[in-house]
Amino acid sequence: MQVNIILNGTKVTAEAAPDTLLIDFVRAHGCYSVKRGCETSNCGLCTVFLDDVPVLSCSVLAARADGHRVTTLEGLQEEAAEFGAFIADQGAEQCGFCNPGFIMNALALFREKEYPTEEEIKEYLAGNLCRCSGYEGQLRGIQNFLAWKKAKQEGAE
Repeated sequence: MQVNIILNGTKVTAEAAPDTLLIDFVRAHGCYSVKRGCETSNCGLCTVFLDDVPVLSCSVLAARADGHRVTTLEGLQEEAAEFGAFIADQGAEQCGFCNPGFIMNALALFREKEYPTEEEIKEYLAGNLCRCSGYEGQLRGIQNFLAWKKAKQEGAE
């Protein structure tokens, strides 16, 4: 079957088997930030935005994305780089494998809630698996990013 999507702002049309997962489709088109981790929809490593809503691409058929916008970390480089520096500063990207999914979900959180509480951050990011860090560095990175963003915003006013 033919699948037509807007992938990171570019129209992509390609043949795909009916059982092709979205993760395989986007990786076949060069989006290597989207990773396999658990194969059970539990780790968050394969998170993409489908029409600006975070979804686990290992649980979505490519055919379901037909006619929709799909955004991966490759399509959010500027937005992600600003936030990612705060995660790196806390040493929370030890091996880096979980970073793309973690950053995608954090960006989704920031879009939903401009200044989330610590509890909201923990709740929103509960589905992201990191085998290296214990999550404290990521939490500190998010909190530092939000404090910086707030100070920057207040300085501009």
